[in-house]
Amino acid sequence: MKRIIVLFIVLYGFYSCNEGLNDDGYEKINWSARQANLKLTDSLESGKSYLSVYSQIYSYSQHKMYNLTAMISIRNTSANDTLYLSKIDYFDTHGALLKTYFEKPVYLTPMETLDIVINEVDIAGGTGGNFIFDWQTPKNSPEPIFEGVMTSTSGQQGLSFLTQAKRID
Repeated sequence: MKRIIVLFIVLYGFYSCNEGLNDDGYEKINWSARQANLKLTDSLESGKSYLSVYSQIYSYSQHKMYNLTAMISIRNTSANDTLYLSKIDYFDTHGALLKTYFEKPVYLTPMETLDIVINEVDIAGGTGGNFIFDWQTPKNSPEPIFEGVMTSTSGQQGLSFLTQAKRID
């Protein structure tokens, strides 16, 4: 009987460690808590950046796929100014919109970084997924950096690579 009680306590301890995590096992960003009140009169410079991400890559041939975890890093590079994001859209290989992350503008404080994680089992983006970021910064503020870090580990094998966004507007 003591063994069953100890086993129950151990299993409960493991289960309770996941508090605060979503179904995918990572913390999601609370976008509504980051809403920014921007006015049309605000003198901000606007930009748009494109980032390629990979949920899958080919292995051996085009008929064998390897799934990846993708971490999208959003970095405010200014030590003094707030970065504003008015839109983040995620598209799949065929250009179909998979997700719009928020409806109202959000902010990042100076030097802050946010991460969006696409779980390894989420292969909706495919081999040609991409993000479009619409952003605003105060005049003379440095541009934000958007990067994708794709990783996977299987047994003792590890794979990782980085993509960097390009400004498209």
